[in-house]
Amino acid sequence: MTDTHTTTDWRAWQDSWDRQQQWYLPDREERFSVMLDMVEALVGPKARVLDLACGTGSITDRLLKRFPEAVSTGVDLDPALLTIAGGTFAGDGRVTFVRADLKDPHWAAKLPYDSYDAVLTATALHWLHSPELAVLYGQIADLVRVGGVFMNADHMPDPATPRINAAESAQRNARARQVKSEGVLDWKEWWQLAAADPVLAGPTAERFEIYGDHADGDMPSADWHARTLRDMGFAEARTVWASPADSLVLALK
Repeated sequence: MTDTHTTTDWRAWQDSWDRQQQWYLPDREERFSVMLDMVEALVGPKARVLDLACGTGSITDRLLKRFPEAVSTGVDLDPALLTIAGGTFAGDGRVTFVRADLKDPHWAAKLPYDSYDAVLTATALHWLHSPELAVLYGQIADLVRVGGVFMNADHMPDPATPRINAAESAQRNARARQVKSEGVLDWKEWWQLAAADPVLAGPTAERFEIYGDHADGDMPSADWHARTLRDMGFAEARTVWASPADSLVLALK
């Protein structure tokens, strides 16, 4: 590890990522809070958690601040975001990060545990198309212990309400433009900053070779997610939190 790497302010990068995400998702912290409420309610504060498509480890960060006796495995394919995650949690024995492609049928074999009390993910799985996501849900069901939970907070618009969807989108975009004028970095600008950093430049270039500018996945409704999770082996599944555009769907094994 280079001196530049060891002196990088990883917490600053973590906070910068959170601010950029918060610009797109003003209620981001609210969904995290509900997610952790349900972890506590259903599996307790000493949970073994899989932070799925973990990015910089935003869920893990909040999990361990609230539940210091929990342990977390973060899994992602993005080398740049994993570099930030690894730097942020360096030396924390409660955290393990694994690089794996969720489209690889054998991705779960790389995990350090065979089962988890909770699998958590947010604003990530819309990068997958619905058939791929259904397969992933079956794999997740195999990882969650009986009595354990899976939660996915993501964009889940209802196709039956196009006028409501359009009005919500227009209002959200107008608010985002107003906040943007105050100097908040957007997605493209944040990645430009990462590409210019001497430590993150290499992982960022690799990241764009893998993903391009953005993956072209699906955004099925919350009802689709709940139904598919039940079909794939969960005993119960329903929405436990929702905004006008996003939902948090919880599935109980």
